Amino acid sequence: MGMMSMAETKTPIRFFMGANTPGGFVGYLDDLYDPADGWRAYLIKSGPGTGKASLMRRVLERMTDRGLEAEAILCSSDPSSLDGILFPELKACVIDATAPHIIEPKYWGASEQIINLSACMDARRLHQNIAEIMEAAAACGALHGRCRKFLGAAASLLGDSARIAAEYTDEGKVLRSAARIAVREFTGRIDSAENRPRPGRETRRFLSAVTPQGMVVFHETLQALCPRIYSIEDEHGAASRLLLAELRRRALEAGLDIISCACPLSPEEKLEHLLIPSIGVGFTTSNPWHKADFPVFRRIHAARFTNAEGLRSRRQLLSFNR
Repeated sequence: MGMMSMAETKTPIRFFMGANTPGGFVGYLDDLYDPADGWRAYLIKSGPGTGKASLMRRVLERMTDRGLEAEAILCSSDPSSLDGILFPELKACVIDATAPHIIEPKYWGASEQIINLSACMDARRLHQNIAEIMEAAAACGALHGRCRKFLGAAASLLGDSARIAAEYTDEGKVLRSAARIAVREFTGRIDSAENRPRPGRETRRFLSAVTPQGMVVFHETLQALCPRIYSIEDEHGAASRLLLAELRRRALEAGLDIISCACPLSPEEKLEHLLIPSIGVGFTTSNPWHKADFPVFRRIHAARFTNAEGLRSRRQLLSFNR
């Protein structure tokens, strides 16, 4: 089955539920909905093949036919499959809450309801095939483990290149550039500091993931939410890491709500995309593995922050890592 098209989802706003990382599945499940803000969540519990994705697809079609804004949450292990759908105007969502992205109700009935699709399973027939099912599950688990080892190896090599590049990156210059962008983009878009009711709120998502179809980035989401895009052209990830971290800090300090999207190979360390829909501004990292090959407002090249001569002296190791 191929990638789900925008026409099929009827929404350009798509994220991944989580990502396969060197440490296993990582998902920001607590960021999907906020009970304190009046959200209601319908949590689907059932086994594979019982129609979770089909149910969500039909709900998504019905809602978008009514003109409602929707956010499609897709599965990084199968990008053609839905893991969740969010409707911000209704403050409602439907989520596949089974492993590996297990969600349990925090406020039974008040915020969450369980949708149990186990009645859609033929348990008798499944039990008759228990040996085959166990064998398939074990094989699947072994393949996931093997993939994690490859992801870990890739992360190690990319991390080594980033550390090498960091030695020749002018951190002060990066931070000054972030400050100038923040003044230009963030100042004047919000109330004064005296009237500001709160710091900005951060929502975490995955905009990119390593999938069976290769590296997938939902650039359409970035373009739909942020008409004004800065692309940071950075193969090694040293300058972009500093720049995005500082822009994130300044945006939150300015009271702006943001969507932070981490790198799936190092989710705890590296921000890869930063979206600020309220002001229509977004920042994306562009490199050989996921190029921002579409029109953007401005391209920032890492070379402007880099000691090129020093980096050239390490080109043999960088080439090996690549």
